[in-house]
Amino acid sequence: MIEQIVTKRLFLRKMKLEDANNLFQIWSDPDVTKYMNIINLTDVKQAQEMITLLDELAKEQKAIRFSIIEKTSLKIIGSCGFNSFNKENNTAEIGYELAKAYWGKGFAQESITALIHYAFTTLNIKKIEAKVESANKNSIKVLEKLNFSYVGTSSEAETSDDTSLYALIQ
Repeated sequence: MIEQIVTKRLFLRKMKLEDANNLFQIWSDPDVTKYMNIINLTDVKQAQEMITLLDELAKEQKAIRFSIIEKTSLKIIGSCGFNSFNKENNTAEIGYELAKAYWGKGFAQESITALIHYAFTTLNIKKIEAKVESANKNSIKVLEKLNFSYVGTSSEAETSDDTSLYALIQ
């Protein structure tokens, strides 16, 4: 799988252990993790463990996660990637989060647009899915701007809150 994707303002680079301190700052913010499928991290070692797990999943071609790096500052501002692949159905599930200081500036849309292009043109993915808590209105707006369609809502998700499923078909 590709190691880096470049957009107008961002580098999406496969996560490295060296990213742990920066990602810990993001993943320990309760406002950021509020709608994520993780608890707030309390120690940088947890970020290292998560990166190691994600690296193993990437080696097995089960998932891939990128650090989102703002080109001008070279600062890690979030992460995005494919949480899972279903090779039989040529589908993938995306996930993303940004540091709070970068919300509302189009970075989520820019990074997801790059992932969509990569999935459809390089990975031969036919459908991209996104699970989002129904209360996460900002994330839903990003998906809708990118022409994802609402599929339905489930109460039987990883969290106790309702989760909406969105999909984009090539």
